[in-house]
Amino acid sequence: MDFLFFEKDIMKTIVMIHGMGESAWCWDNYKEFFEKKGYNCITPTLRWHDIDSKDTPNPAIGTTSLLDYVSDLEKEIDKLDEQPILIGHSMGGLLAQILAERRSVKALILLSPASPYGVLDLKMSILRSLSPFFRKFAFWKKPIKQDFKAISYSMLNLCPDEEKIRIFDKLVFESGQALSEIGFWFFDPKKAAKINGDKVNCPIMFIVGEEDRITPVSIVRKIAEKYKTVSDFKVFPNHAHWLIGEPGWEKITEYIYDWIEKLDYN
Repeated sequence: MDFLFFEKDIMKTIVMIHGMGESAWCWDNYKEFFEKKGYNCITPTLRWHDIDSKDTPNPAIGTTSLLDYVSDLEKEIDKLDEQPILIGHSMGGLLAQILAERRSVKALILLSPASPYGVLDLKMSILRSLSPFFRKFAFWKKPIKQDFKAISYSMLNLCPDEEKIRIFDKLVFESGQALSEIGFWFFDPKKAAKINGDKVNCPIMFIVGEEDRITPVSIVRKIAEKYKTVSDFKVFPNHAHWLIGEPGWEKITEYIYDWIEKLDYN
């Protein structure tokens, strides 16, 4: 019995990794929920994302690689005295996958994760979601940001109008290079988004909204096929990409909590 309590104690830290153009604020709902459950929640803000949405972005973000983000996150994980659970949303879900290949983590929870190197599914909704980026000349080396119409279609399609405005007003510029490493991995000589699924040995949960337009169910299933340790694949009806704040997000956090708690005794 003492061993079981010890196991529970060492699973107390969750690192939550945000997606493109976001920062730590996007985890407010999840952080409050899990802290009330007794978890220590760490919500790092990715490099160059710690600015006001109205500020001019640092030009350096344009050529920031996924691997730069990973390097920063590795330093955060290395400070911990225990193996954390990683929760990643969108691009943060891809970063979590790369981290799990490089560091020992307790579990991965991937919410609408961006796809790694080698996974391709050219659905029209994906192309429409990303087309505003592609229209910007040399976007792969510049700071990029979707306009309100594009964000409303691609990420916030099931959020109330007031919430769409609130979220959009918080979003900052993202790395054109990081986007190209995800969306055009076949042109990337460094293969920044490449993951060896055989090296990821922790339990993995994939969660996707049935109405997700930018990371649809079909592509998330393809990502899951890369791994032998997938423990759960859950599709939530009446949800889309913004699983961290759409109406009904509470049932997603409850589902994740129940899944984590069961890991304590496996």
